[in-house]
Amino acid sequence: MHYSLLVRCIAEFIGTAIMVALGNGSVANVELKNTKGYHGGWVLIGFGYGIGVMIPALMFATISGAQINPAMTIASAVAGSFPWQEVLPYVVAQLLGAIVGQLAVVLAYKPFYDRTTDTEAILGTFSTIDAANSQLNGFINEFLGTFLLVLGAVAMTADKVDPRADFIGLGFLVMCLVVSLGGATGPALNPARDIGPRLLHAIWPFPHKGSSQFAYSWVPIVAPIAGATAATLLYKGVF
Repeated sequence: MHYSLLVRCIAEFIGTAIMVALGNGSVANVELKNTKGYHGGWVLIGFGYGIGVMIPALMFATISGAQINPAMTIASAVAGSFPWQEVLPYVVAQLLGAIVGQLAVVLAYKPFYDRTTDTEAILGTFSTIDAANSQLNGFINEFLGTFLLVLGAVAMTADKVDPRADFIGLGFLVMCLVVSLGGATGPALNPARDIGPRLLHAIWPFPHKGSSQFAYSWVPIVAPIAGATAATLLYKGVF
């Protein structure tokens, strides 16, 4: 069944909101003071983000493709598998969905945001920060992580034999990437997942608010797009 562009954008909006709410919700549970999961560890975040990607993929793959990632949308257009005229509507839907998903996290964890004095811990529940304070290191990690994510996603879904199983595999891939390569930056692997929540952080009145670190924000936008495009073109060119 073919769905209208509006319906597909609504699916992208809801799917991205769910991903961010579940993914950054797991970060908030670990990083914010006095939550039930406080200091629960990086593996908990890996589970949150892996399942946070898997669930909307299972929900909306047959409607919009469940791209829920501007890097994937742009890379697909570059490779010729997605129409360029639909890129902007998809990206806008994804960006707005990320903001709404993050708003859900803020509302759910408001008492714990109020108690947390570590400004970088607060920002980390919104967007990415390179642990080495290096834009180069951040770029390398975001590029590699997104390259592996998109290469895996394209390869797993290419045969179209069992799409449900494909997206379960995708969830485990995201989980593994967060646990294996995510210690450096967060990671984003998705421009909307970073810049949407970062914009919300910039305007939300936290009691202990630090910088939104916009000087770094270009990294989780440019590196994932570059990594996704390289992966898509590589798979198309070789396989």
